[in-house]
Amino acid sequence: MIILIGSQKGGCGKSTTAVNVCAELAGRGHDVVLVDADRQCTAANWAMDRAENTKLAKVHCVQKYENIRETLLDLDKRYEYVIVDAAGRDSRELRTGMTAAHVLIVPFRPSQPDLDTLPNMQEIITQAKDLNPSLKVFGLITMAPTNPVIHEEADARECLNDYPEINLLSTMIRDRKVYRDAMSEGLGVVEMDNPKAKAEIKKIVVEVL
Repeated sequence: MIILIGSQKGGCGKSTTAVNVCAELAGRGHDVVLVDADRQCTAANWAMDRAENTKLAKVHCVQKYENIRETLLDLDKRYEYVIVDAAGRDSRELRTGMTAAHVLIVPFRPSQPDLDTLPNMQEIITQAKDLNPSLKVFGLITMAPTNPVIHEEADARECLNDYPEINLLSTMIRDRKVYRDAMSEGLGVVEMDNPKAKAEIKKIVVEVL
């Protein structure tokens, strides 16, 4: 299965989502490859750090840019799960990846600048479905405030009603320091001592699969 993590905007937790999904799937015993299709190489750097710790469940990593369609289709024959981190913009990697993927996860923060990218994102998804009609698309709210007084995510959920191509996941990722700590060590939050963050990633994987 090819799971593409893509967005029209950087800084929305795209790479964080990709590596944590990898860690959870690998921890379940699945054969996983991470495709870093973002020239910032955040996911690839995480994979290199992870490879230094032989006690961790193995996550293979490939870097590929421009047209990634054929690479993804080939990797899909070799691995159970192909997790793709595409560049945070309207990129060739994002568009070609969507023609091959089984699932697209669109992470976005519950903020107006991120919500403003959704109309164009839906248009790109519609075009991709002309070539890949079986593509399943999920929206994922990321970096949501942990303060219960702030209700930005409620406004974001209401906004998603205007974009029928994007099915919003009920689970969201909160803005927790543990995600940044895990990223710097080549870990997933499922491998750290934060039950709330662990539950978020596990629930996302269950919802998507």
